[in-house]
Amino acid sequence: MASSQPPAFRNQARTGMFRRTPPAIFPPVMGLFGLGLAWRRGAEVAGLPGGIAEAVLGAVTLLYLFMLLAYLAKVARRPGVVAEDLRILPGRAGLAAANLSAMLLAAALVPYAPGLARAVLAVAALSHVVLGLAILRLFLTGPDEARVITPVWHLTYVGYILAPLALVPLGHDGLARAILYLAIPVALAIWAVSLRQLVTRIPPAPLRPLLAIHLAPASLFATVAAMLEMPMLATGSLGLAVVILSGLLLFGRWVTQAGFSALWGAFTFPLAACTSALLANGWAVPGLILLAASTGIILPIAFKVVQAWAKGGLAIKTNAAQA
Repeated sequence: MASSQPPAFRNQARTGMFRRTPPAIFPPVMGLFGLGLAWRRGAEVAGLPGGIAEAVLGAVTLLYLFMLLAYLAKVARRPGVVAEDLRILPGRAGLAAANLSAMLLAAALVPYAPGLARAVLAVAALSHVVLGLAILRLFLTGPDEARVITPVWHLTYVGYILAPLALVPLGHDGLARAILYLAIPVALAIWAVSLRQLVTRIPPAPLRPLLAIHLAPASLFATVAAMLEMPMLATGSLGLAVVILSGLLLFGRWVTQAGFSALWGAFTFPLAACTSALLANGWAVPGLILLAASTGIILPIAFKVVQAWAKGGLAIKTNAAQA
């Protein structure tokens, strides 16, 4: 009788389960968490059915935990795979997204288990600090051609801005405000470097989807500032997010010229973040329109990435390390 498992999982069962789990599975999961939280915000401000948000968040939590165990199984076999994954761009983006997904999980857990949410957030933040130091070391000691600041740096060094999504409802407004103030100048520096790079050279077509990551910090600044009742900062950040989103839409064909790849996961979480920002700042109609569009974009991208993992092609295409 034929096995019902996908080919990749059957092959891994013979050679060692999940020996080449690719970090590229995590960015779409981060986008799915963001989508669930956007639906939750839509339920709060626009009367959408709350059950949709909680169903999405519950399903994504199970998927994330499965993926996390799959990657940790690889690390347990040979810890050196982490350093190898960090040497490639999809690996750095994926491992950063794995930590940030845990921060979003903490935000999802707040209404149900505040104590567990705090614990998850603390572990995620500590893991992200260690990851950031490791990536900085590789940047400083690596070859000259590898010393390039990319939009992925937003995930690594500005990603802490996700923590206030859980900190504010948990009552830690002061810490959330401090994270916001620290994240803004880092994001500004990365935006400035990236703008200079865009002016001086055209990024290769396969890497252009990463430009969508620039939307995420502005959107999150707008959401967090609204949560902290800082209207001027919230409005300014939201305006910047709208400008970036408009640019991505205007040059969408150019950004997606290389066709679908795992890097399309970079479209998912910025779209979800911008949706939440619109809803959090009272832009209900644009927010609901973008929520519908984001749902129709994020779900297929996540499905295709998970499908590529199940079929065994994702690890090869993203050059993931093998234990």
